[in-house]
Amino acid sequence: MLKRMFVAPDPGRARLRFAARAVLGIGLAVVVCFAAGHSLVGAVTGGLAALLALFTVADATVRGQAVTTALLPVVGVPVLAAAAELHAFPVARDLAFLAVVGAGVYARRWGPRGHSLGVFAFMTFFVAQFVHATPEKLPELYAAVLLSVLSAAVVRFGLWCYERRLPPAAAPSASSAPAGTGLARVTTRQAVQATAGAGFALVVGQLVSEQRWYWAVGATWWVFVNTASRGETLVRGFRRVLGTLIGIGLGFLVAVPVHGAPVPTAVLVAIAVFGIFYSAAVSYTWMMLWVTVLAESLYGLLGVLSPGLLGLRLVETGVGALGAALAVLFVLPVTTHAVTDGWIQRALRCVHACTAEAADRLAGSATADPAPRVAELEQLLGRVRLAVAPLVHPLNPMPARKERARRVLALLDDCVREVRGLVAVAADPEASHDARLAAACWRVEAAVEALTAGRPEPHRGRTAPSAESIPAHPPALAHLHGLERALADLAEPLRSPSGSRLVGA
Repeated sequence: MLKRMFVAPDPGRARLRFAARAVLGIGLAVVVCFAAGHSLVGAVTGGLAALLALFTVADATVRGQAVTTALLPVVGVPVLAAAAELHAFPVARDLAFLAVVGAGVYARRWGPRGHSLGVFAFMTFFVAQFVHATPEKLPELYAAVLLSVLSAAVVRFGLWCYERRLPPAAAPSASSAPAGTGLARVTTRQAVQATAGAGFALVVGQLVSEQRWYWAVGATWWVFVNTASRGETLVRGFRRVLGTLIGIGLGFLVAVPVHGAPVPTAVLVAIAVFGIFYSAAVSYTWMMLWVTVLAESLYGLLGVLSPGLLGLRLVETGVGALGAALAVLFVLPVTTHAVTDGWIQRALRCVHACTAEAADRLAGSATADPAPRVAELEQLLGRVRLAVAPLVHPLNPMPARKERARRVLALLDDCVREVRGLVAVAADPEASHDARLAAACWRVEAAVEALTAGRPEPHRGRTAPSAESIPAHPPALAHLHGLERALADLAEPLRSPSGSRLVGA
């Protein structure tokens, strides 16, 4: 875990810039709120709104990010109003909270923008419970949210928009989107699961504490974020509890002694914010550690931090993780096998598309460009890794399936490496018009089709070319032969005798 945090690669220092900009944006938002005459509660609300605006918005383009950021108050202000107006009516408040949970998860079907707006809506309701929002506080809270989102936008899109100098992020093609309708769609099933798990967490959390019950609901919600299968959700729940436990231990060492003193607490909050943003991409456990430190610091500012409160947070987090676990196990379960197999199939189809584009380029086509396909393949492989993570987790009690999953990942890595080399060679004008290379590309395509559809079919519109004309380009053939070997080796773990392509239920 330490290695993943401190030794993880950071190409282009993207994580470092992401974290540093977050500290700047949230700091500006808090300063603006205090300058506008807001109370500590208003400044805390504004700071959390800025954090969400900088953390959750993840559209592929800067323009898309700006549009989503502008839409955050459109979603957040009505939710904030509902939470405050229902504060005095616990039953109605709880039902409204569960409705926000379900709608927030269901919104993921509309991609990154739906995901961002769903998270912002949920967290707005959550923060309303955190600051005990009531109707008379609404004008100040509205202003704090609007000013803070605007401040975050000024920093993100004006002062430090480093994304403008980066190439557009690759996005999976439409074929990689979750298929199905109704309850066959993963996002729909997860919305039902999250609502059921949050309902359990809400009831049990209130039995544990009538004041801090929303911690349990928050734990359930965040366990479901960025997961798609039963295994992913269970592993994420374990990591959340572990990160909270370590964070509470750290809180006894730093947050409790500080006891809300303004300057030390401000420094601690800045460090926690940096840690959240810097570690989010590499370790959910570390991110939760810093989230816990941030919460401890804020409670210290509000004057309510105590050792008993830290113990209560751990209990409520455990309740929330249990609610998520029960939901994914018994409410419309989405198996790890189904999700993993789907992403592997998409990655293999992308290998097919890359090879087809490379073959067209080698055949002399001026319009064929396999480079975007390679970027998509890299992203799909990352999604395969997330889906397979539960299978290679140290706590997985099935060593045979763990080993098979590791083998599949290694072979997919080989495929990606060979595809990258092939595309680099195809970009060389001297490698064009090579019939032997085109023949090898066709064989790779047929191998992928055999793995994904169960039968080899030639690429649509292309016949297998002759391999007897022009001498082959040695580096390209080496990549193609390596790709053929990797695909051949993949056949065994993807099609096990038990009939499961990777793992069982």
